[in-house]
Amino acid sequence: MAASPSPSRGARLAPGSATDDGGCEEWPYLDEAVLRPSRSRKVCLTCHWFRHHPHVNCIPLLTCQLHQGLLAQGEHLTHRCTGWTDDLVRQRGWAPEGA
Repeated sequence: MAASPSPSRGARLAPGSATDDGGCEEWPYLDEAVLRPSRSRKVCLTCHWFRHHPHVNCIPLLTCQLHQGLLAQGEHLTHRCTGWTDDLVRQRGWAPEGA
């Protein structure tokens, strides 16, 4: 029996969220009701819930696992939502359990 492939480094999926089978392609795009402009390091790209998935023609789909929605290209650099959370690697450093 073949072992299932392990997720890529840093990949964390919320319960009930999309997997690599492409389930996130049907998610709606998030709009200004969810995303707010941000002029700090607290943007979607640095959020614990941010993911990117391969899509047709190798164009990445940018997703928010928390809201189960898609982000328009570029929005991940300048916007965030009220659910923004810091990544544990950034909070505690690399592999804190080994210290």
